[in-house]
Parts: sequence; structure tokens; C-alpha cells
Amino acid sequence: MTTLTVNIGNEQPERVLLVFLNSLKYDYKTEVQHDISDAQKKEILRRERDFEAGKINAEPWEEVRNRFSAL
Repeated sequence: MTTLTVNIGNEQPERVLLVFLNSLKYDYKTEVQHDISDAQKKEILRRERDFEAGKINAEPWEEVRNRFSAL
């Protein structure tokens, strides 16, 4: 068995490749890698603890999207 790793940075080529692999009935798996730094991991965990402690409030997605769309 040979393993081939392909890094795809765009959804369109990924879809095309998956259609091709499916057409040939290849056995494959997809894996999304989320490369974040240790500092980012710590910040995420800190914010999660703050949220659970009631220090941070959640907002509806529409409000968040509208706020960032205005930038």
C-alpha cells in the first residue's frame, strides 16, 4: 500500500479530486489540520473558562457577522 498526502488550500480542487477518487473507487480518507500555536490554544481555553464562569456572553451569529461586515 502507498500513502499519498495532498495539501489542498481551496474547496474547488478538493471537490474535483474527491470526484476523481470516487470515480476510480479509491479508498481514501480526508483530514483537516488546524494548525494553531500554543499561545492560541491557551487563549481559546482561557476564553472557554471565562465563558463558563459567566465573564463572557455569547451573541447571536447575525450580530457578530453584522459587526464584522461593517469593518
